[in-house]
Amino acid sequence: MDDARSKLTRDGIRIYEDADFAGMHAAGRLAAEILDRIAPHVVPGQNTGELDRLITEWVHAEGAKSATIGYKGYQHASCISVNHVVCHGIPGNKVLKDGDILNIDVTVIVDGWFGDTSRMYVAGKLPRKAERLLQVTHDSLMKGIEAAKPGNTFGDIGHAIQTYAEANRMSVVRDFCGHGLGRVFHAPPNVLHYGRPGTGPRIEEGMFFTIEPMVNLGRPETKVLADDWTAVTRDKSLSAQFEHSVGITSTGAEIFTESPAGLFHPTWS
Repeated sequence: MDDARSKLTRDGIRIYEDADFAGMHAAGRLAAEILDRIAPHVVPGQNTGELDRLITEWVHAEGAKSATIGYKGYQHASCISVNHVVCHGIPGNKVLKDGDILNIDVTVIVDGWFGDTSRMYVAGKLPRKAERLLQVTHDSLMKGIEAAKPGNTFGDIGHAIQTYAEANRMSVVRDFCGHGLGRVFHAPPNVLHYGRPGTGPRIEEGMFFTIEPMVNLGRPETKVLADDWTAVTRDKSLSAQFEHSVGITSTGAEIFTESPAGLFHPTWS
């Protein structure tokens, strides 16, 4: 469907039609399948550049396109963020060590629809403190998804995530957020992962967006390195992120990027 046929809210958020959910499911499923396939390759001794090479190969083999190759000059099909890297880590020569945690973020384009998802992995044995961080971050995402339903606001999503993370003595990154998507990579609204109940635009049926909280073991502040992409925690504390793309139905949020193999969480099998 041409986006011109769908309507915009007064906040500039696009409302899609029922038929558009199928396109988002196809794109989301491929992105999730690629993240399933990379899991056995995340091992000590592997380098992040090789992980990205495999992801690039698989995207092309499926007849899809990478949304990130060429995006604002970026040249990779994934972002790979290790340990204290919050997001937008650039794949390269970094070799994974036992106990490293990493987020891999992939966005594919299938028949014009964008599938965007990320999840956490561990190379080797998962350290205890990292295990708790991963669980709290995953559960924060799911709390946000539970709050994503018609009649609620985007502030309700952020509040659900923030209160859960902070109740577990962790912090939510403020410098990055989720976003609308569909036939475009980034669109309104900005989906903040913190906030006050009842604030922000009201959630309506037919909205498509990502929820992708970044949670730190330490303080929430980040800084971007000289490469203009890699964001790290200022206090060098560990950071984790999980991301789903969702569409709003009459009853709640439908997840487009569920793992077909049930591998969305690294300790699941």
